[in-house]
Amino acid sequence: MTRGIYVSAMTEGSGKSLISLGLADMLHRHSDRVGFFRPIVEGDDVEADPMVNLMQRTFDLPASRARGGLTRAEARALLVKGQREEIDTRCVAIYSEIARDCDVIIVEGTDLSGHDAALEFDLNARLANNLGAMVLAVVNAKEMSVPEAADAVDVARRELDAAQVSLLAMMVNRAADDAVAEISAQVRPGRSGRPVYVIPELAEISRPTVGEVARALGARQIAGSPTLERDVASIKVAAMNVGNFLHKLTDGALVIVPGDRADVMVATLASSFSAEFPVPSGMILTGGLAPDSTILSLLAQAPFPVFAVDDDTYTAARRVSEVRGEIATGLRRKAAAALGAWARQVDEPELLERLELPRALTMTPLRFLHDLIERARSQRRHIVLPEGQDPRILRAAEILHRRDVCDLTILGPEAKVRELAAGQGIDLTGLTLIDPATSELREEFAAEYTRLRSHKGVSIESARERMLEGAYFGTMMVQLGKVDGMVSGAAHTTANTIRPALEFVKTKEGVKIVSSVFLMLLRDRVLVYGDCAVNPDPNDEQLADIAIASAETAQQFGVNPRVAMLSYSTGESGSGGAVDEVRRATELVRERRPDLPVEGPIQYDAAVDATVAESKLPGSSVAGQATVFIFPDLNTGNNTYKAVQQSAGAVAVGPVLQGLRKPVNDLSRGCTVEDIVNTVAITAVQAQDTDQEN
Repeated sequence: MTRGIYVSAMTEGSGKSLISLGLADMLHRHSDRVGFFRPIVEGDDVEADPMVNLMQRTFDLPASRARGGLTRAEARALLVKGQREEIDTRCVAIYSEIARDCDVIIVEGTDLSGHDAALEFDLNARLANNLGAMVLAVVNAKEMSVPEAADAVDVARRELDAAQVSLLAMMVNRAADDAVAEISAQVRPGRSGRPVYVIPELAEISRPTVGEVARALGARQIAGSPTLERDVASIKVAAMNVGNFLHKLTDGALVIVPGDRADVMVATLASSFSAEFPVPSGMILTGGLAPDSTILSLLAQAPFPVFAVDDDTYTAARRVSEVRGEIATGLRRKAAAALGAWARQVDEPELLERLELPRALTMTPLRFLHDLIERARSQRRHIVLPEGQDPRILRAAEILHRRDVCDLTILGPEAKVRELAAGQGIDLTGLTLIDPATSELREEFAAEYTRLRSHKGVSIESARERMLEGAYFGTMMVQLGKVDGMVSGAAHTTANTIRPALEFVKTKEGVKIVSSVFLMLLRDRVLVYGDCAVNPDPNDEQLADIAIASAETAQQFGVNPRVAMLSYSTGESGSGGAVDEVRRATELVRERRPDLPVEGPIQYDAAVDATVAESKLPGSSVAGQATVFIFPDLNTGNNTYKAVQQSAGAVAVGPVLQGLRKPVNDLSRGCTVEDIVNTVAITAVQAQDTDQEN
């Protein structure tokens, strides 16, 4: 039977979308089929509802499992006609259609607003009961004292009890950050004795972006950067002379200025190009006044967007102040902040215990990646990113910090890194920046490098030069335990990333070669491919090393290792130098790891297809069900992983380096922000296991 969870606001502006998103993230990791339903949407088109679309994108839900019901206008018209039952009937019908394909459905109710609050509460309660859903009630604690928040929870419980709903949980959202602990202590647990979770107000979510402001005002962009994701940290109205205005300007401020104040425009532009002055998030020119063409050509170079509105300055400032950021806009950084807050404040095992969900049977790509983030977060580790002058690295670092995945140190010239971040609208709050050229660690690292490489004749002078390089400085941070792992390669070659680790981190005991795997995320399972990135032509001993290391990596990430040593021949059917090498490698694996299921030589079809396996290798414990695939050379492995990625729609995560004593991982120079986030999470998990081994 499908479980329904009805997320219901108990007060206006509760921020229940954060709760829905966190709930969906949790359920997606523990249930095979999750659905989402909004009985009443705010816009004119139920298929274009931002929250429904966000759930579809974030959790890869088909339209049949994430839907809207009625528009608010349709629901209001039915209420006016006295046809409340028609609302219930239509919503139950849609919910039932979603339920055919779901184990659990999150239902996000309406947000209580204005004079309709009592009516909407009754509507939400009736719908929850008619859908047979348990209620997760959300109280808005914004601008409440601690006693008021605790009382609001009691009032909400009484109202829900009177409505005879089945209460799953109470949550308090948007609490003052310094009041979270006290509210948690003072809130009464209710009859169930279960905890009430308290989540703080998040400026990262409530602050609108310049894009959200522009849409709310109907502003026209006339110049500047096309990037509209910058957060509006404050509003600055330019109603004073330039000198005084610049003293008031701060990073992330949205500047509102009459369209004929060329002096303020030029001064703001100059500020954004100086490392010593703040960079605004954007500029709005008011009064329908167009700047001179010369000024407009200067503004075209602005690292922030410039908009124009017809409103006067006062009206524009008032309208901007009323815009609030929304998770449903779909910006990853806002969703990351929401999921980070959920993870910090909610005891997921306790909440799941209340639901008693059936265990998930399949491992989808999305579930694997969400599990990966959760594992990284479970035992916090510290990762260094040496390429601080790459905007992808900074964007990924911001997302990782907001999701509370791990601690991060970024290397690079601090002024340039901060200037780049400001120009891209990236928030570096909570991240550590180190410039190897000026860091006091450089001398310590140079001395250690000289000691470790003295047999190669390395002098202290050359060691100091080496430590100016991000990869060397970062790897030495790993070597000396200043951090737990390193991720590099977005702007450098694989050799640049691996060389320092080979020089002084070295391989694990008993391991002779550093190799790599890709985690291949197929529609319903995860496979491991090695080595597809590092070793061009491994011999039999190296292949055995790669196989054992790949099996250990597979196990590390929840894949039960059954190893296929691939060749163009299966079993005893062929011979030749390449086949014999794979055969010898297979025997070496069996000698070194008799506990490990391994088969080789074996062709790919016999390794994955049970029917082919039965005819070619009957009785094999690996054939037809292999999970770890060892390719005979880099040419075969690299081409195969890319062919599967492109032709089968697999998500390729990696390369994941293996065999080193401490985790160092390489990025492709074409990597996306998502790739960087995943690789950092993988490195953090590897660091957890490295600590346990030690």
